[in-house]
Amino acid sequence: MGEDLKELKALGLKATNQRLRILELFRTSKQRHLSADEVHRLLSEEHVEVGLATVYRVLTQFVESGLLERHQFESGKSVYELKAGEHHDHLVCATCGHVEEFYDEVLEKRQQKIAKERGFVIQDHALYLFVDCLNRECSRRETLAEEGETH
Repeated sequence: MGEDLKELKALGLKATNQRLRILELFRTSKQRHLSADEVHRLLSEEHVEVGLATVYRVLTQFVESGLLERHQFESGKSVYELKAGEHHDHLVCATCGHVEEFYDEVLEKRQQKIAKERGFVIQDHALYLFVDCLNRECSRRETLAEEGETH
């Protein structure tokens, strides 16, 4: 937690126990993309007393300071991830919300080419592909399998 303390101070944020614990949660969680509700639930499971409003406030501060990135994968639901430094895109299951990151150099070059051909320069972009995670335990997978059997 010593590095987290230094990082928060360098960003001009007071290193409160709640901020330190939320940052540590993002650094140690197996799940890279967490909603405010998930952060709150995980902290509660660890008996860390923090209100949901505080979680939202800290996440907003972390986004504004550049520690976290905010994504809206589902309608209106925000998820957060540590800013990795390297660009990546996302596959998002439209049913269960499972997220996988990917990077495809050919796709990135194609996007640059399309923008250039039309007289644009890409400043930044985010690509979210909404998918059905057929290779995972997902309620949508069962529905698709049943549809395939009846057709």
